[in-house]
Amino acid sequence: MMLRRAVILLFLVSWPAAAQLRVDIRGGIEAPMPIAIPDFPASAPAPTAAGDTASLGRQVARIVAANLESSGLFRLVAPADALPRPDVARVLQPDFTTFRELGAQALVSGFVTANPDGTLTIGCYLHDVLAREELSRTGFTVPVAGWRRAAHKCADTVYTRLTGEAGYFDSRIVYVSETGPRTKRVKRLAIMDQDGANHRFLTSGQNLVLLPRFSPREQLITFMSFEGGRPRVWLYDLAAGRARVVGDFPAMTFASRFSPDGTRLVFSQMAAGNASIRVMDLATGQVRRLTSAAAIDTSPSFSPDGRRIVFESDRGGTQQLYVMNADGSGVERISFGEGRAASPVWSPRGDLIAFVRIRGGQFRIAVMRPDGTGERLLTDGWQDENPSWSPNGRVILFTRTERDGRSTLRSIDLTGRNERAIPTPLEASDASWGPLLP
Repeated sequence: MMLRRAVILLFLVSWPAAAQLRVDIRGGIEAPMPIAIPDFPASAPAPTAAGDTASLGRQVARIVAANLESSGLFRLVAPADALPRPDVARVLQPDFTTFRELGAQALVSGFVTANPDGTLTIGCYLHDVLAREELSRTGFTVPVAGWRRAAHKCADTVYTRLTGEAGYFDSRIVYVSETGPRTKRVKRLAIMDQDGANHRFLTSGQNLVLLPRFSPREQLITFMSFEGGRPRVWLYDLAAGRARVVGDFPAMTFASRFSPDGTRLVFSQMAAGNASIRVMDLATGQVRRLTSAAAIDTSPSFSPDGRRIVFESDRGGTQQLYVMNADGSGVERISFGEGRAASPVWSPRGDLIAFVRIRGGQFRIAVMRPDGTGERLLTDGWQDENPSWSPNGRVILFTRTERDGRSTLRSIDLTGRNERAIPTPLEASDASWGPLLP
């Protein structure tokens, strides 16, 4: 579903040069920014297929608030129903004194309008409460079914204006939904918004599926399926709603990921007791072998510029991380220290690699620089695995297996302090965070 920005003067983005309000996330967060987000009023109450515009205004404001608060960078000064609810005129000229007395530094407000053609227009405004000035204004004209996306886009706009970095709220997560006894597990591909809304299943559960991975540029998913009794790499096209096999290899193929431009797949192929890294051109089907060590080389992940690949291998005797050029040359080990290292994935920013540090029977999410320096542990769970980056490279999604065997999805930001549970209807694993929606 495409969103189009409202093309009227009211929604021209404004960036006053004097505005200084900013969350400095690079220097570390000592305290979240206090922010006020009252309900969005309806310019003229009207019924829609998703509810009346007054109700939608309340829901939009709450989604914006939940998105921003979940980042750990913002603190709501009060629930929306405890704030003064402005009319549309007050959206443009807020009562700064009231919000300042509540302790807010920033104010997010907006409105919802039902248009004659059946669409909605949702406005989104950001104000600096202390300076009493507007920082940005934007808006979206959407089908009625797109109102949630407009709320996510509003939150992304605020996040970007106040942090200087891209947002990540208007995105989706694909994962493996699990149910049934451990000895006969049913695993289905499922997809949802990053906050757990709009959940749906993509596969029936008749065949085992593993390791889904989003394309960084398109709404495509690669995954491993045992359909027909053969473990092979598949592609699922979300727009078309169907999947197809990628190649027909004689040996097991697994752990596939897209290149940054979405034109290639890098994966591991098992043969004669060893697993090697290979890359496939999706347009031509041509496959090149990149590694040939007598070892298990797996879990490859491209750098965001496409020039290098990080992967895990036991070629040195233990499970560790290595980096090589995209043509397979220049292999170097980057993980050292106590324990093993697995499941690496390069940040979309290029500055870090997330991975699993295995030590003393405990699996924890960690990050390091691409040269192996600066290793930091982010989580302290019993079994935390399968890291996946948010589109802006600030948050990591992962699977946590509890001691009772239940598996859930969680996220952690780069400070290691803002850990959150991601709601799913059933147990969940092997999640992949997709790109921002078009």
